[in-house]
Amino acid sequence: MDELKPKPASCSPFTPLGFLERAATVYGDCTSIIYNDTSFTWSQTHRRCLQLASSLLSTGVRTGHVVSVLAHNIPQMYEIHFAVPMSGAVLNNINTRLDARTVSVLLRHCEPKLLFVDSLSRSLALEAISLFPPNKTPPLLVYINDHAAAAVDSRFCCTYESLVEKGDPNFKWVRPKSEWDPIVLNYTSGTTSSPKGAVHSHRGIFTMTIDSLIDWDVPKQPVYLWTLPMFHANGWSYTWGMAAVGGTNICVAKFDASIIYNLIKKHGVNHMCGAPVVLNMLSNSPEIKSLENPVKILTAGAPPPAAVLSRTESLGFVVSHGYGLTETGGLVVSCAWKREWNKLPATERARLKARQGVRTLGLTEADVLDPESGLSVKRDGSTLGEIVLKGASVMLGYFKDPIATNKCMKENEWFYTGDVGVMHADGYMEIKDRSKDVIISGGENLSSVEVESVLYTHPAINEAAVVARPDEYWGETPCAFVSLKGELTQKPSEQDIIQYCRAKLPHYMVPKTVVFKEELPKTSTGKIQKFVLRDIAKGMGPSQVSRARTRM
Repeated sequence: MDELKPKPASCSPFTPLGFLERAATVYGDCTSIIYNDTSFTWSQTHRRCLQLASSLLSTGVRTGHVVSVLAHNIPQMYEIHFAVPMSGAVLNNINTRLDARTVSVLLRHCEPKLLFVDSLSRSLALEAISLFPPNKTPPLLVYINDHAAAAVDSRFCCTYESLVEKGDPNFKWVRPKSEWDPIVLNYTSGTTSSPKGAVHSHRGIFTMTIDSLIDWDVPKQPVYLWTLPMFHANGWSYTWGMAAVGGTNICVAKFDASIIYNLIKKHGVNHMCGAPVVLNMLSNSPEIKSLENPVKILTAGAPPPAAVLSRTESLGFVVSHGYGLTETGGLVVSCAWKREWNKLPATERARLKARQGVRTLGLTEADVLDPESGLSVKRDGSTLGEIVLKGASVMLGYFKDPIATNKCMKENEWFYTGDVGVMHADGYMEIKDRSKDVIISGGENLSSVEVESVLYTHPAINEAAVVARPDEYWGETPCAFVSLKGELTQKPSEQDIIQYCRAKLPHYMVPKTVVFKEELPKTSTGKIQKFVLRDIAKGMGPSQVSRARTRM
């Protein structure tokens, strides 16, 4: 067989862009997108994307150029995920919840030729551009006129719809010459002083998309509600995935629990994704509505407390749990469910489901390594190590940052995530913390996630986060920040919370300080901003009474 070598017919580069072409053929007359009173079919979406891609070339965009977008979950945002790379350009989604200074830093770092802006992000974009120094050329601005009445001023070169209208519906889109060509540039939530932009290839995103559909067991033509921001790792690849299965995308720019429940009922939604904060919103809403039909919801982004999982499933949601990073393009570890677990009590099922799980089919390997020896940790569910990954969907590297790339993608072929976890006896891994969030108290490594899981079981607590507070005796002690549920007849005190935790945790893990806040600070994807809380805890100064409390 030595004479058999790859030939052009068997070497077409993998790319997720072809999913749209197929959707237009198979599901052409079926609904692709619904947004308020607007709807499109897959044939229309395919045509509009080709028109926009061809028009991008007329603006000077060329293969390899970066094109950025500041937009919410609206139809145009969905189309851009196909149209921009169909022009040969690299798509860069920017978090709409960032401040103008941060957006300006990211734009100067990735140097896009063009920036799409929706009506809700208009002021943010213009302020970010105003912060450009004189020696930096800002990108051309294209206004997404999602509200027909909105005026467009001279700072925008044109509107989104004008680009679509003048485009060629028969445009032969630019296929990648190599499947290793970049398709997207996604920034992590790191500090703006050193932006880290993960660059992914057509091959990686193709693999991630197919893998995500298989792992979540997504059927043909689901009705998918966009509660996960598309700017967050491209909606965990389900932007392209919905085209692959001919799904109906229910777009929603802003939402709360009431809006979600209404959209589920109105459109027959059966699939949605979201961070644990969305699960908490749905299960704690004063307008809680048990579902008429089951809705599959995939959660990730932060370890979901077992109590929140249990409450959500009691309403009729079927929760799946996974783990991924911006650097992996989507979820590459999932809590693969076993049939025999259905016979267990609800609390035990929730505990098992809170684990991140095992590698998905598309990932080559996943492990938890001891940081000193580099060897796999014991499979005892308690020995801490760093989660490492290896597979096709791992990024090509960080844009303009070879030092950071080499730091996390080492010569031993592993990608080091920076997440601390354990490996259980059954081969399922579980995140215990980010390495920077581990609390070292009296020489003991303390997982803030474990403490938070207990706090979430308290009937009065809505949200909880635990960080380190300096301590004169122990070095660090746990400091809990909590928000309480609304309409409580009696609010717990700090000592009530501490005593509750003492009955359920080893004493060294019990919070020594409890701070009540109306709402905890969060990132755009629903993750609680622990760095903000760490600064608050540090500003409180060292605790001087924790030694006495611990001896009680």
